[in-house]
Amino acid sequence: MILLREIQERDLDALEKFSRIPGFINLPNDKEMLRDKILRSIASFQQNVAWKFDGKYLFVAENMESGEVLGTSMIAGQHGTVDSPHFYFEVGSEKKFSKMINTGFIHGTLKLKFDTNGPSEIGGLVLSPQYRNSEVRVGRQISFVRFLFLGLHRNLFKRKILAELLPPLNKKGQSPLWEAIGRRFTNMDYGEADQLCQKNKEFIFSLFPTGKIYTSFFSAEARNAIGKVGKDTEPVSHMLKKIGFQYKNQVDPFDGGPHLWANADEILPVQKIIKLTYDSKSETENLVDPVSGILSSLKQNIGEYRAMAVKGFIREDRFTSTPTDCLGIKKCLGLRSGDRVAFMPYY
Repeated sequence: MILLREIQERDLDALEKFSRIPGFINLPNDKEMLRDKILRSIASFQQNVAWKFDGKYLFVAENMESGEVLGTSMIAGQHGTVDSPHFYFEVGSEKKFSKMINTGFIHGTLKLKFDTNGPSEIGGLVLSPQYRNSEVRVGRQISFVRFLFLGLHRNLFKRKILAELLPPLNKKGQSPLWEAIGRRFTNMDYGEADQLCQKNKEFIFSLFPTGKIYTSFFSAEARNAIGKVGKDTEPVSHMLKKIGFQYKNQVDPFDGGPHLWANADEILPVQKIIKLTYDSKSETENLVDPVSGILSSLKQNIGEYRAMAVKGFIREDRFTSTPTDCLGIKKCLGLRSGDRVAFMPYY
């Protein structure tokens, strides 16, 4: 039985454990920075932020039997402001041809750009290694809960939604593109620069090249990493593209990971959110083909968010869960017959 909920201060140790997982850079391995992230999320869920797009919402998946936190994810109201711009490399190409020697080339190019009125962003997806590819599919649950929250609170988010995905790393755990560009212009390790970036991005303006960069000068490893995702990120990339996200030739300026984009109202799960009345008493014995998705109550306390992956049946304007999920819904969500709920099907 897995509860999808807002992060709380008691989850700090779990978040710190996730930050030490090799290959994941979504969470800084710094306890005070992690504590600040949790406090900012709590303030966001409590609607205690200066501007509606300042919210940054962290979710966790909790095993209700053991109390263990199995994974986490995030959605932010805005990524890219005047104080903290959204930086990216625009991926392009340039043709060169000499008539005299009848020879031509097409060179890959990168150009640093930034946005001070950026989109909303989904990210921060980290899962305990033992629950990757598990039958309960915790990764899908903690990923999709963000889209349900987005659909139910459209006023807190921009029309454009960004997802930054992790690229393949080399055998040393390094980013090939960072070694080709970032290290040469900053003299910093990738992890060090990434943590600094979360505090202040001034060094990107001051040190990164601003002109067109020809990827022909890179190693094959660095060139091949541009716009690609790592093996562990492939399922996430496939899922996002399936529900409406697209690659638009923009990559992370640190590691070359692809940036995927979607319009919020065109994301398939968001389009399919429906509001229903929960019915725990109807008989389901003769019903077949239950639908699967995320269920949440439409009546929640300020500062709280509770949801759960369920199977059930939709008849007219009523949702009835399978007998297997009925007790879990009562325990996790506190629902009773007649309560209003939101249901979002999986894709």
